[in-house]
Amino acid sequence: MSHLIKQIKPVFEEKISPIIELFYKIGISPNFLTITGLILIIAGSYFLAVQNFIVAGILLTLGNICDALDGALARRFNQTSRFGAFLDSVIDRLSDAFPLMAVVYIFRNDDILLGLTLVAIVFSFLVSYTRARAEGLGIECKVGFFERPERSIILIVSVFLFRVDIGIILIAIGAVITSLQRIYCMYQKA
Repeated sequence: MSHLIKQIKPVFEEKISPIIELFYKIGISPNFLTITGLILIIAGSYFLAVQNFIVAGILLTLGNICDALDGALARRFNQTSRFGAFLDSVIDRLSDAFPLMAVVYIFRNDDILLGLTLVAIVFSFLVSYTRARAEGLGIECKVGFFERPERSIILIVSVFLFRVDIGIILIAIGAVITSLQRIYCMYQKA
């Protein structure tokens, strides 16, 4: 988790505490929120592909909020499970992919922006993979400043500003740098 998100997370979880309590009381599970978030992100990705940026931005925001709420709910009411953690990670990868696939569709006729979008996709996945692979080898490798929350925020802001091109450039650069930081971290520790 990046330094920025580490600072924001406790404040965010405190502010959403009443929502988390309500969800628990009415029987909403963390896995339900995870799946709901993905559905919202898929819908947002469709609207992004057809360049209805306001609706896309709203749906992508709501989907990412669900992603933030699922973990908070699981931790708060001791509903964590190995399957839930696994499901969350898998859904996170899909939630990364769908909006970027929509951007591929938008930039299909612009070779440079299409290429940058493909770089953003590959290195966004590499950010997650390098950490997971290092941890699979027993080495902690959480370095880097451009994890999924930062990439999602950049994309959502760029959608609302009608500047998806700038968002993709920033995501591509940030994901490349973070991937390289993690590769170097693993090189040093291994």
